Amino acid sequence: MEREGRQGHKLQALEVHPEAQRAQWAWAKIHRSRSFVRKGRALERGIELFLFLNSLVAIVAITLIFLFLFQEGVRALTTIPLSQFIGVRVVDYFSNEEVFRYIWQPVGSSPKFSLIPLISGTFLVALPATLIASGFGIGCGLFLSEIAKPRLRELAKPFLELLAGIPTVVIGFFMLAIGADWIQRIFHTSYRLNALVGAIGVSCVIIPVIASLVEDVLHAVPREIREASYALGATRSQTVLFAILPYCSPGIAAAVILGMGRAIGETMIVVMATGNAAQVTFDIFKSVRTMTATIAGELGAVAQGSNEYYALFLVGSVLFTITFFMNFVTEFILDRVRKRLRM
Repeated sequence: MEREGRQGHKLQALEVHPEAQRAQWAWAKIHRSRSFVRKGRALERGIELFLFLNSLVAIVAITLIFLFLFQEGVRALTTIPLSQFIGVRVVDYFSNEEVFRYIWQPVGSSPKFSLIPLISGTFLVALPATLIASGFGIGCGLFLSEIAKPRLRELAKPFLELLAGIPTVVIGFFMLAIGADWIQRIFHTSYRLNALVGAIGVSCVIIPVIASLVEDVLHAVPREIREASYALGATRSQTVLFAILPYCSPGIAAAVILGMGRAIGETMIVVMATGNAAQVTFDIFKSVRTMTATIAGELGAVAQGSNEYYALFLVGSVLFTITFFMNFVTEFILDRVRKRLRM
């Protein structure tokens, strides 16, 4: 009887053991899941801290660049009369009369620091480049978003991104060696390197910028806009022209402004293809000089602490202010467009 009782107790122990084991497995699983959650939260905190530090470093770096640039630029206003940054009176060699001229000539016995030729040259290149790029960029974005089939879009998109990846020095060298000759033969220009040559080269750089932003804006248009247009009997072209484009026109305008800011800040192409003649002109077929080309061409050879040194930093401050203002306007418009599209 005792043996039978002991065997019964053993059998009961064997029967209870699987349930206890399952309970232990469940508890271990819960413990592992809690440990996994704690590790996941710690990893998320680490990623958030890493991204925060990166953002902080970027903000601090931009702020320091901003302060250093303006600190050096303001010194030009203390060492050079303010009126000289507009123009000076010189004696005309032909009439022997004193005339007012806009001259950038920072070297010599009588240096001249007028910023007007540099600013006018910058916009004489940037405005045509923006006009050229806007036509192609808006057309490309519209085609990729509304017209192209998915397979064609997958093939065309990499070519557009490839254009954005071409080094600007390559585009500048192409315009210098080949593009300038073509333009001179077509338009019979007196100057081989001129503002138009630089504008065409710069437009190749900003076409992908405008096209990508326009495509994103068009993709964000609510589906109801298209469906309502089709429900009224409109064709695809009518829907695009009279429903989609008017609805997202602020976003397209922001893309164009951002592209123009990119054109104003371009350096290598304008150094190589515009002729670098600091003169005030509205003729696109004449040689001009931009602010970026002036900084790139002269800052490496100027004596530190000289008037020309501080004048170049003032040019950089003006350039920074213009591009910052354009980027601010772009972000303001895009923010309003995003809020409108969410509605």
